[in-house]
Amino acid sequence: MITVSDLSVRFSEKPLFKDVNLKFTNGNCYGITGANGAGKSTFLKILSGEIEHDSGTISISTGERMAVLKQDHFAYDKYSVKDTVMMGFPKLYELSKSIEEIYAKEDFSDEDGIKASEMQADFGELGGYEAENQIEQMLSGLGLEEEFHDKMMSELDETQKVRVLLAQAIFGNPDILVLDEPTNGLDIESITWLENFLLEFENTVIVVSHDRHFLNTVCTFICDIDYGKITQFAGNYDFWYQMTQVLQRQAKEQQKKAEDKMKDLKEFILRFSSNAAKSKQATSRKKIYDKLAQSVEDLPVSTRKFPYVNFKAEREIGNNVLQVKDLNYKDEDGVQLLKDFNLTVNRTDKIAFVGIEHNSISALFDIINGVKKAESGDVFWGQTTSHTYLPRDNSSYFDNDLNITEWLKQYSKEQDDSYVRGFLGRMLFSGDESLKKVKVLSGGEKVRCMLSKLMLTGANILVMDDPTNHLDLEAIQSLNEGLISFPGVVLFTSHDHEFIQSIANRIIEITPNGIIDRMTTFDDYISDDSITELRKELYKGTGKKIKYRV
Repeated sequence: MITVSDLSVRFSEKPLFKDVNLKFTNGNCYGITGANGAGKSTFLKILSGEIEHDSGTISISTGERMAVLKQDHFAYDKYSVKDTVMMGFPKLYELSKSIEEIYAKEDFSDEDGIKASEMQADFGELGGYEAENQIEQMLSGLGLEEEFHDKMMSELDETQKVRVLLAQAIFGNPDILVLDEPTNGLDIESITWLENFLLEFENTVIVVSHDRHFLNTVCTFICDIDYGKITQFAGNYDFWYQMTQVLQRQAKEQQKKAEDKMKDLKEFILRFSSNAAKSKQATSRKKIYDKLAQSVEDLPVSTRKFPYVNFKAEREIGNNVLQVKDLNYKDEDGVQLLKDFNLTVNRTDKIAFVGIEHNSISALFDIINGVKKAESGDVFWGQTTSHTYLPRDNSSYFDNDLNITEWLKQYSKEQDDSYVRGFLGRMLFSGDESLKKVKVLSGGEKVRCMLSKLMLTGANILVMDDPTNHLDLEAIQSLNEGLISFPGVVLFTSHDHEFIQSIANRIIEITPNGIIDRMTTFDDYISDDSITELRKELYKGTGKKIKYRV
């Protein structure tokens, strides 16, 4: 258990949060939410002792071990994958290395033998002899193929390292597990494995995540950072969100009532302040007015900011949307990504492309949008269609010296600066932020710029390759609602379960031996046993291991 008492943290003169009192108990998973910059990751670092707090205390029950998901992907490059995972349980790892050192001694003595025997007994009590098997199961569950289990960390790419560091955090049954964005870089299969692991985990979990389905699945409490405070709510993310919406409406209603009352008082004061007969009444109302003005001023201002995402199609789409015939494409390494691929898109379709063949999906999106050229096959867009594209890699759009306003003007029919800045303001680029150079923008800021570009096109077909990447929860929520209300066609892929479930009415999975295409919701798709069996057939003989549902 962790107990937080009267915790306060300041950055410069401004308190990040003040007088925080919380308890984190065994058997519960606590989701930490808040806007970008609210201090979610900082709070986790304070809990883990990575950074200091200004005042208050953090106490951990005696003998309990805390494990933290490491964020430095290069820190373990000198170590093997399995050693890196075992380091998550320091006592076991150190014992393992000590045993190896004793047996490696050239002058191995009887005393060394006795000492080694005692160490091996301790090693066994800590579960050391089952450790390798557990490590392999964790790595496979998190999507790291067996061929990489015995490699050095330096041989892995960044997405693979993320999986190893996550396995390191959860290895050895820690008493307290602290996870900062554990689903980043994971596909849906791996996220599902992690969800199931945490559901069975009996100790304390504290997690920051932008994945709403993940938070809904694993969390028993939400700790929300806002107004410089951390407030704990029982329940998952959806329950918290509904509660905050009610509280926000109440706060707005309270503010409006106060402002309306102030308006009436001000009119009376101005009208009768010079009237001797009513001067006492005017003075009395002035006092009430001042109190109301102070109360309105003291109302907390939320740190949450929701961008305005609203896609409007300038033209209604006809019956002929998109026809793809016999498409074939290999990547630069000669890997077949699309083979005799066929697709017909209907005017009411919102299609989610799912599965593990992420490169095939990206290749398809690139081809139909003219970014890449297929080796053979045809792509036919309907005459009434206009399409726009958000690629997975948007870096080429920002490799220039333009500021944000100048950048967006390239894609705007309205060239007035005030119009473009007003548009950017709704996407949270207000004031001087609209003058920032695009080359220095964060990943989330670049996605918001790309979404602005897409909105300005007035297209009736949106193609989006993992659009929730780099976005915070507020931006994901806004994008989610914008796509639900969009009257046109959407073709997209995402690792966000809730995003897919709430938007898609059709699911397509590309496999090496054909596609699975169903008019259904995502939840129904992943729970359909016949689809699971079909997927096994389509992957038979490929060497790819499909262990979990999509």
